[in-house]
Amino acid sequence: MSSVSSAVDLFGLDPATWTRPALHAGDRVWTETNCYVDLWVELLPALGHPAEAALPFTVLLDFEGDHFTFFKFPLDDLRVLFGLAVQELAIYDSVEVHTLEQLRRGRPVLIEADAHWLPDVDLAYRRQHVKTTMAVVALDSAARRLGYFHNVGYHVLEGEDYDGLFRSPMTSGALFPYVEFVKRDGKALAGEALVAASVDLLRLHLKHRPAANPLTGWRLALPLHFERLAARDSDFFHLYAFNLPRQLGANFELLGTYLDWLGMHGEEGLDEAALASRRIAEAAKTLQFQLARMAHRRKFDAATLKFGPIEADYAFIMSTLAARFP
Repeated sequence: MSSVSSAVDLFGLDPATWTRPALHAGDRVWTETNCYVDLWVELLPALGHPAEAALPFTVLLDFEGDHFTFFKFPLDDLRVLFGLAVQELAIYDSVEVHTLEQLRRGRPVLIEADAHWLPDVDLAYRRQHVKTTMAVVALDSAARRLGYFHNVGYHVLEGEDYDGLFRSPMTSGALFPYVEFVKRDGKALAGEALVAASVDLLRLHLKHRPAANPLTGWRLALPLHFERLAARDSDFFHLYAFNLPRQLGANFELLGTYLDWLGMHGEEGLDEAALASRRIAEAAKTLQFQLARMAHRRKFDAATLKFGPIEADYAFIMSTLAARFP
């Protein structure tokens, strides 16, 4: 453990009073997305930026054969819109020492951490070793206390959890964790300039959208997926559900929110595409429940899963956006 006894708190937040951003509201179909997107959904408003403006990348989601794209905010987009430069943090001392140095400079630190030490992760806390990413914004090394964004909120850990998180990797055969830091010295856009830049990013991402309908791709791959699910236990199904229906549904719920945001800022003709995006989000939740029942019973039947409507919704969304933002 480092002998440093300094404390830095970028925002002075309290977990008891922190209000979730709208993208993490309890009435959403998919309250959580994935760890990297969720931390930015929390961090961007804390930095004074609307996360909704940075959602054009959601048109890129594709079926990758065994999973849907693990979607993330593109770092170039965050730089263009908000002046944020995310860089890898070179770790050669303890993670604690490097984190404190960057926080002193006003920079949040993104740590690829072990959820075993994160008290907000109910299933993994003190039970499993699972990789996840957190955004550290407060650290008091003397009190062994740390404040961080993760999943759907702002949290604090201390004591043994602090020691576990920052345990030294400098032992034989150990690897340093992957860590990034967020430089905040670029120009952040606002108002009409922000909307225009966001639309430009949407046009750019639409040019790289999937060539084939990813919903069709998943449907056609289901027979092989069923074979794998039938041969594996319930833990494997939970991983499957996270990487397929959850990534699909969460992504399209965010796309629907983004189209609503554009509509509120003067971009017309997007209401039906936003509704279709939400239908995909809701259908993905239904598909997850249906697949869970099949996995429990060990009886899989692709014919009972209704893909036709959401395949059509996907085609409608992309054709509408491509016509509206050529």
